[in-house]
Amino acid sequence: MSNLAVRVEHLQKVYKLYNKPTDRLKESLGLTRKKLYREHYALNDVSFQVEQGETVGIIGTNGSGKSTILKIITGVLNQTAGVVEVNGRISALLELGAGFNPEYSGLENVYLNGTMMGFPREEIHQKLDSILKFADIGDFIHQPVKTYSSGMFVRLAFAVAINIDPEILIVDEALSVGDVFFQAKCYHKFEEFKKMGKTILLVSHDLGSVSKYCDRVVLLNQGEKVDEGEPKRIVDLYKKILAGQDQPLEEGAKTHILPAGKRWQDHLQVNPQLLEYGEKKAEIIDFAIIDEAGRITNAVDKGSYCQIRMKVHFFVQVQEPIFAYTIKNLQGTEISGTNTMYEDAVIPPQNPGDEQVVTFRQKIDLQGGEYLLSLGCTGYRDGDFHVYHRLYDICNLSVVSTKNTIGFFDMNSEIEVG
Repeated sequence: MSNLAVRVEHLQKVYKLYNKPTDRLKESLGLTRKKLYREHYALNDVSFQVEQGETVGIIGTNGSGKSTILKIITGVLNQTAGVVEVNGRISALLELGAGFNPEYSGLENVYLNGTMMGFPREEIHQKLDSILKFADIGDFIHQPVKTYSSGMFVRLAFAVAINIDPEILIVDEALSVGDVFFQAKCYHKFEEFKKMGKTILLVSHDLGSVSKYCDRVVLLNQGEKVDEGEPKRIVDLYKKILAGQDQPLEEGAKTHILPAGKRWQDHLQVNPQLLEYGEKKAEIIDFAIIDEAGRITNAVDKGSYCQIRMKVHFFVQVQEPIFAYTIKNLQGTEISGTNTMYEDAVIPPQNPGDEQVVTFRQKIDLQGGEYLLSLGCTGYRDGDFHVYHRLYDICNLSVVSTKNTIGFFDMNSEIEVG
């Protein structure tokens, strides 16, 4: 008997993209012999295997085909070409609650959703207590789903998918549902599945979870498989793709050597909804986050050193310029930050036309997760304080961690027993 739980061979998914709806109609009615569409390859010649009891992660940029692969494996989509073989009963956490009927009660939807996933009513009944306990929504289980909050909805949907006993668990970004306590319960259940030897296929943007839980990782980019292998190596390769660069900073170099017209920030994912203010008598014209390997990237490893760098152009004379950065969580709370005045850094006076590069070398002890970076240039001119340029939430900072503690920062405790 094969030890393979999932086999994907030369998988291809092609979509026809039409410029207007009438073109699709003309083709379907055979009214033209012209090719009125262009082909988009969501997946192109992708192959990999998952052994029984293995946890495999799939990562990649948006639009790389991660979710498409999972939908084909679970039968939600049909492939254009290639072979998919699945040996084992699947429970999929894709679009949570997609099969729920809003007019039915939560209890009725438990049976409906479980049946749609291919499980007999008797088995759902046997698992009902564990489903209801995991969802923890109380008497709302007897109310129509349309009355639920979004949090209650995903809790119930997750509880149905995770508590029916599958041989293969397929997860697409579903481990971030609900509040922090429910997320902890989800991760605990996930670890239980691993210990039980279940096969798990995981798609996530959370590189820390991928590094921690997966035995192997498959990297996709623009519908094609780039590589697969040990998590840390593949995550590092993914960070290079995110940054759009393959070469690290040369040892001893202060700045990256970039092609003409290119800026450091062109290698980062930058917030398109730019929020800025200030007098603009000085302007932040470029910035970068640089990891320990010298790569410009939005993702850095917890416990590592990185550089936060900015370049400022001055239009007027500033006797005492101040450069600053701030890190906030996604809810907008300022977590940390500093500036050159706090750090007693000596910044020379700047004249019109001058450009100054300032680099903060920073150890990252933040917990793994997503943060937002803000930059600023202020200073004193003729004894008065001026705000020249501030960039709010200009880019994201992803901290990759396989071990988190309580709160925002790791205190790096050393434990002695006995």
